[in-house]
Amino acid sequence: MNVLKLTRNSLGLVRQFHVSAVNAADVQSKPKNMKKFAIYRWNPDDPKTEPKVQEYEIDLNDCAPMILDALIKIKNEIDPTLTFRRSCREGICGSCAMNIEGVNTLACICKINKNTSKTTKIYPLPHMYVVKDLVPDLTHFYEQYRSIKPWLQRKDESNVGKFQYLQDVKDREKLDGLYECILCACCSTSCPSYWWNGNKYLGPAVLMQAYRWIIDSRDEATKERLESLSDAYSVFKCHTIMNCSRTCPKGLNPGRAVAEIKRHLAGLTKKAPPMLNPVGLVKA
Repeated sequence: MNVLKLTRNSLGLVRQFHVSAVNAADVQSKPKNMKKFAIYRWNPDDPKTEPKVQEYEIDLNDCAPMILDALIKIKNEIDPTLTFRRSCREGICGSCAMNIEGVNTLACICKINKNTSKTTKIYPLPHMYVVKDLVPDLTHFYEQYRSIKPWLQRKDESNVGKFQYLQDVKDREKLDGLYECILCACCSTSCPSYWWNGNKYLGPAVLMQAYRWIIDSRDEATKERLESLSDAYSVFKCHTIMNCSRTCPKGLNPGRAVAEIKRHLAGLTKKAPPMLNPVGLVKA
């Protein structure tokens, strides 16, 4: 049954939300609606056992609607050794990124296919080293992110932290569709170019974040940022396959950001000067 609750947040405003309460008696009275899940399993502590796909079966009448809910139910009630990452359950942290039915997405916002005649297949993100079960090793991915220096850079950093840098509304709008990236790696691990050249090609997720700083009107390291990407691999190994934009669970367009970086490197476009001096209201 659905219960309507009222609560107050820290500002004293009244908010309302629905709580889905599962009544045990209702669940028992309904016929079981069993659904199979085929999940990739590998345990590094048992190197003699090869990776396998293990099947689990749960009652959908006694499970919340998302894939992550099913995984948690399996771990809590059937197999506590099943390993996966999860945190926010709101599509914000990116922890539960995995390959579900052949598509890279977030388990917390991916609904369970109600067709019980079809087994749902779940694997870790493709072409990544696996730590255990559904947990990929993202060390290299984060090292690549670190390499683009994802922070605001100014030529004079003596006053960093002493005042707020200003930005015109229209300049701020240029960052829309870029800053929302949660670095879940769904796009990069869906990219064939990243599969083949992941040691040198930065991949769509990291390049989209690089572009986010390249066009930021407050940043003064545009030239250096572009020079660091001007080799044959960092950007130009993108072949505009566009798997990245199709699979992004946040609905972003990494392919467009990569194309814009190419245009900057080719001299076809240039970063416009800021419409508002970032330090315009600060006395010298």
